[in-house]
Amino acid sequence: MSAGVRLRMTVYETDVPGVGRKFELELDDEARAVVLLHHDGRRELFYRPEPDADSEKLLDLTASQANKLGSILEGAYFETVAVDELDVPLGDAIIEWHTIEAASSLVGQSLRSANVRGETGASVVAIQRGDETIANPGPDEVLAADDIVVALGSRREQSAVRSLIEG
Repeated sequence: MSAGVRLRMTVYETDVPGVGRKFELELDDEARAVVLLHHDGRRELFYRPEPDADSEKLLDLTASQANKLGSILEGAYFETVAVDELDVPLGDAIIEWHTIEAASSLVGQSLRSANVRGETGASVVAIQRGDETIANPGPDEVLAADDIVVALGSRREQSAVRSLIEG
């Protein structure tokens, strides 16, 4: 998504007699999040993947729990920043975490044979493998499914790392 593009989200609101009010939020062309606000303050959250599908109940919250979750979603506890405008001491470089899925062609390859830096320009500064962190992995470190590769590089280089891992 390019800068300046805003996504529109349509919200449908319906009275539910004897219960409260229902809100449906379009997530994409077919999927919807459904929030049912009960008169007593309770909230139920459902997910409906397509128009004719049954809704899957995700959460049943008290009014207090719903207010806390709403505050978190609104950003009251953590304010995000526009990362494209963020100044960091690394210059243009950022650090990103990339998960290696089982289907990745990098599974079973050493960092040397994967040639991550040569192919992407980004440096692998760590690998998280379960509870173990491999800091500054050597070129003979073999990548495994579910490894989280921590890479340092520009946004373009990070995009290349994603493509290499997914390729």
